[in-house]
Amino acid sequence: MATIRNESGQLPIRPRHAIAEFTAVLWQLRSILIFLSVLFVLLSLAMYYVGGPVDAGRRSPASLGGTLYFCAITSLTIGFGDVVPTTPLGRFLAVALGALGVLAMGVMTAAAVQAIQAAARRTLG
Repeated sequence: MATIRNESGQLPIRPRHAIAEFTAVLWQLRSILIFLSVLFVLLSLAMYYVGGPVDAGRRSPASLGGTLYFCAITSLTIGFGDVVPTTPLGRFLAVALGALGVLAMGVMTAAAVQAIQAAARRTLG
């Protein structure tokens, strides 16, 4: 049976190996990921109770769902502006959520890179 190689003569990384390695890396980082998730929930609840989020379209206080939506969008550093914090503490919490999102995405990106490198090493030998 012939071995299939890519244009540069190397064996391709198998997706199932990359996924298995990514899962293993996430398992190793589980305590960090749990901490970041708990911190997100705590910051989201703080935003709901003391941050004064307002639905800009209706000019009324945001619901819990609207606040969670705002926190997720802020953590992903997208920020549509349809829900905004109205208190100084709310603005501080929004900045903290943005920093938390950048940190979480950095951890996930590093995990993905580590997984692909491990899958490549696994493929090569």
